[in-house]
Amino acid sequence: MAPRANWKGFLRLSLVTCPVALFPATSDTEKVSFNQINRKTGHRIKYLKVDAETGDEVASEDIVKGYKVDTDTYIEVTRDELEDIALESTHTIEIDEFVPKADIDNRYLIRPYYLVPDGKVGHDAYAVIRETIRTMNKVAIGRVVLTNREHIVTLEPLGKGLMGTLLRYPYEVRGEQEYFDDIQDVKLTNDMLELARHIVEKKSGSFEPEQFEDHYEAALIDLINKKRSGVPVAAKAAPKSGGNVINLMDALKKSLATEKDATPAAKPKGKKPRKRAEGQREMLLPITGKRKEEQKKAEKPVRTPSRAKKAG
Repeated sequence: MAPRANWKGFLRLSLVTCPVALFPATSDTEKVSFNQINRKTGHRIKYLKVDAETGDEVASEDIVKGYKVDTDTYIEVTRDELEDIALESTHTIEIDEFVPKADIDNRYLIRPYYLVPDGKVGHDAYAVIRETIRTMNKVAIGRVVLTNREHIVTLEPLGKGLMGTLLRYPYEVRGEQEYFDDIQDVKLTNDMLELARHIVEKKSGSFEPEQFEDHYEAALIDLINKKRSGVPVAAKAAPKSGGNVINLMDALKKSLATEKDATPAAKPKGKKPRKRAEGQREMLLPITGKRKEEQKKAEKPVRTPSRAKKAG
């Protein structure tokens, strides 16, 4: 099932306009998730919205937003009032300026999106905007209204398309001074830095995200499989403490020696890494009374398709 666009509208650079659709570039829906259940009955827990004082359930139409100004004192704000002040969506991403990508502090980045042409028209205008950004070697800064709020978004070429990244406003980013001021100034010797550089060189490589493994997700799947098949789950032994580092120089030397002794496994040439089953929906489940070679794949409970969350 094709993903649904979070937003549809137009991308505009001065007088050049094209229809576009915005799709989230990341997803957490494929991770293993849990429901809360009643241990005694096995039934799923249901949450009700109740009045904190009376304990009575409150109907959705009687629930409004309130801004707390004092203990038990709230300023009531209705949905109509919020709609009156909400920014009217022009359904257009306006490109305001172009800046070097290096100028954007990583702390301002929120989440990435894919921006694609919407429909069969406008591909030429889309390509003009994309290639203009590419040739300038910069990122475009624009504005877009999502869920009644205006967001700043960067746009940069990604292959045949454009990747948009929502940015935080300055008031959302904390300064580092209050966290770093108490870090002591220490004097490091050249020998220490040289040893540390050798360790880094031993561990250096290229960025290959397909090699990353979510060990916790794998452990969750293994745990669920064992419980489904009735295999006892043994308690994990407490990890052994590595002890305190007494001498930094000795620790660096031992680390370097360890890295030299550890011979990395050669990567098979031309062999692509095994692709994980989409959403890890297929999990190996041992079948009682059969040999290991005859293990059967058990499908995860199919999730009810949920609507894509709105951006913002």
